[in-house]
Amino acid sequence: MSLETFLPTARRRLLALAPHRSDYADLPRSWRHDLIAGLTVAIVALPLALGFGVSSGLGAAAGLITAVVAGAVAAVFGGSHLQVSGPTGAMAVVLLPVVARHGAEAVPVVAIMAGGLVLLAGVLGIGRLVAYIPWPVVEGFTCGIGVVIALQQVPLALDTPRAEGENAGLVALRTLGATDWAQAVAPLALVALVVAVMIVLPRLHKGLPASLVAVVLATLVAEVARLDVDRIGVLPDSLPGPHLPVVDLATTSALFSAALAVAALAALESLLSARVADGMADDIERTRPNRELFGQGLANIASGLFGGLPATGAIARTAVNVRAGGRTRVAALMHALVLAAIIYLAGPLVGRIPLSVLAGVLLVTAARMVDLRTARAICRSGRSGALVFCVTLAVTVVFDLVMAVEVGVAVAAVVALRAMARSSGLHREPMPHEAEESHEQLTADTGRTLLHEHIAVYRIDGALFFADVRRFLDELALVSDVRVVVLRLGNVRMLDASGANALVEIIDDLRRRGIVVLLKGLRPEHQRLADSLGVIAALADERHLFDDLDDALAHARAHVRRSLDTATMG
Repeated sequence: MSLETFLPTARRRLLALAPHRSDYADLPRSWRHDLIAGLTVAIVALPLALGFGVSSGLGAAAGLITAVVAGAVAAVFGGSHLQVSGPTGAMAVVLLPVVARHGAEAVPVVAIMAGGLVLLAGVLGIGRLVAYIPWPVVEGFTCGIGVVIALQQVPLALDTPRAEGENAGLVALRTLGATDWAQAVAPLALVALVVAVMIVLPRLHKGLPASLVAVVLATLVAEVARLDVDRIGVLPDSLPGPHLPVVDLATTSALFSAALAVAALAALESLLSARVADGMADDIERTRPNRELFGQGLANIASGLFGGLPATGAIARTAVNVRAGGRTRVAALMHALVLAAIIYLAGPLVGRIPLSVLAGVLLVTAARMVDLRTARAICRSGRSGALVFCVTLAVTVVFDLVMAVEVGVAVAAVVALRAMARSSGLHREPMPHEAEESHEQLTADTGRTLLHEHIAVYRIDGALFFADVRRFLDELALVSDVRVVVLRLGNVRMLDASGANALVEIIDDLRRRGIVVLLKGLRPEHQRLADSLGVIAALADERHLFDDLDDALAHARAHVRRSLDTATMG
């Protein structure tokens, strides 16, 4: 591409990623709904932001800062009108090992590095790849996150120091072994109260913010009863100023793998969340995936500069926004402004919230992520879907989220290839009814039968690709006692380099045994690949490529006659 062509193309691509006036085209009609939706989302997001900040190892303040800064930046620059961004449970799961290995001061660096990678992915147009992630992988991933979040709450729910380790399950077991159960009664009682309120209240009145009511009620109980439980503690009374973390090359290199994992998760979760929002609101413009990545990249960079956590689009908060009537980005911006007001005006009150209360909120959130009905549906759909779902869930819980998606997609690909290979086949067909031949062309029935015996017609169905070529080679290697093989390729829906190479091997092997190969029905979309890999050149004559079966059979009969005449004369 020349410079004259590249510059206008790059300019158009960058302009497509920038905010537009059209982002707020519906605002005159929807601003009241947007403001109410933003307030509603902020009420739901407050305990989650605090809880995920604590779960990540950086503290409640970092979670709140992330919700404000990243939420505002992603709202303006992201590709979805409905997306609400901030700290999430999945990100807390990934960050806990980072804090354990490198310390809390490494997290803003990881956020900035990951933001740069996500931003680059948006510029390069990688956003549409999320459409290729199978549904069982997404559900297994989501269910696994719910299990890990629940396990992470064990130390907070018991007011017990977190045990050493990175795996959430092992840490939970070790924490249980080190718990003073007499001291754990009070925090467990608060957890039970929160869980009960969050389960019962929506059944009584769906419009009430159950999580906020539960947090306020449990905090009041702790204050009135003067319970000796751990609290959030002192929160900042204002947003910190932006600053660049001081890092050296060695630190940056050590954190790169963590930043890559965070970037992959931020991109994946944000695009999945936006896809969910698109499905919930049919009357809103669809998410622009590359712009969404660009906005999430900027949001992560901004969050890191303010000392916050990496952020992603949050499925739960986005769903609340849609259900509350949000229709433009103003709803997500309103959510960020309300949380900022809480930092400036209500920091001391928020600091009195017990950590076990946040653990109760997150336990309910985690339980809602484990959708048993969907899990049963996937498992009943067939062994392949169940395998992909269970493997993804297990890898999420035992290892990490990014590996879970990689392994899940790989298993899904292998299962799909196996199914495709099974649906493909090589079939020998009976010779079609021959037209009457003249006396000079062998009128005797025995002669006509002889022609049939020396021609074999095979039909290849489905796919001829790397996962199945050996079976085709082995079956055609058994062909004998014929002079011509006609391969019908019209039903080959997919042909890759391995499949084309297999055709070359088949043709060469049969030719060495004196058998002529005729190809019928090679699709136009496969022609270039077959030609470039030598399929056409392997034929005895380039005229041995046919579009019509009758023409191919006529050529085959003529060849057999010539061969028989030559043998008779000899």
